[in-house]
Amino acid sequence: MAKTELNRKIDTETEVEDSTNLNGTLASVMILGAILIITWVGLYMLFLSR
Repeated sequence: MAKTELNRKIDTETEVEDSTNLNGTLASVMILGAILIITWVGLYMLFLSR
């Protein structure tokens, strides 16, 4: 007789993903974002002053 979904043993074990440290990535993105914002603000100020 075929097993039904309710009678079948479900394997609940999940794979543990490699949890990498993303602090360096966050810092790099924040620095890059700050550089972009400073550049845009500087160019906008230059545009307004002319």
